[in-house]
Amino acid sequence: MDRDERSAELRVSDPDREAAVARLRERAADGTLTLEEFLGRMERAFSARTRADLARLEADLPRPVAGTAGPRRGARRWFVGVLAGARAAGRWRCGERVAAVAVLGGCELDLRHALIEAAEVTITAVAVMGGIHIVVPEGVEVELTGIPVLGGKSLDLAPVAPVPGGPRVVVRAFPVMGGIEVRSRP
Repeated sequence: MDRDERSAELRVSDPDREAAVARLRERAADGTLTLEEFLGRMERAFSARTRADLARLEADLPRPVAGTAGPRRGARRWFVGVLAGARAAGRWRCGERVAAVAVLGGCELDLRHALIEAAEVTITAVAVMGGIHIVVPEGVEVELTGIPVLGGKSLDLAPVAPVPGGPRVVVRAFPVMGGIEVRSRP
């Protein structure tokens, strides 16, 4: 067994795992990984036993180019559905602060494959005689606040523990004769 093979089989410590998660978080912020991919790899990083286990998590990722760190422009921050609908699903760049407004219409925000630029995303949702549906991956921590006026807000998350170090989603819901729903899906 040569030196590289012995090094790959060395056991890793918690700081090694945390460093790998930090590198994966940077790759999620630069758009290389989706939120769902990041969460899956993060779980595997925290259960990794050897250096080889950690190396496999980043093996298919291109190396970051020096000087390109930081969030990229073009994040979506507004979704408006007035007598119509607005939808974001698949691979899209989510800003740190997002506003969703539905007036006699609807908005759907699916964050499962979204590229998240921050450790915490705040979504301000206002539904006036309309509806807003927000879907998050299982394991994402969600906080739902706000005041309904002749409307309703609901939080339906799978009974899965939040993934440590994962992003957090804060939804500030203000339904007026409308509804705002946040739910998780695999």
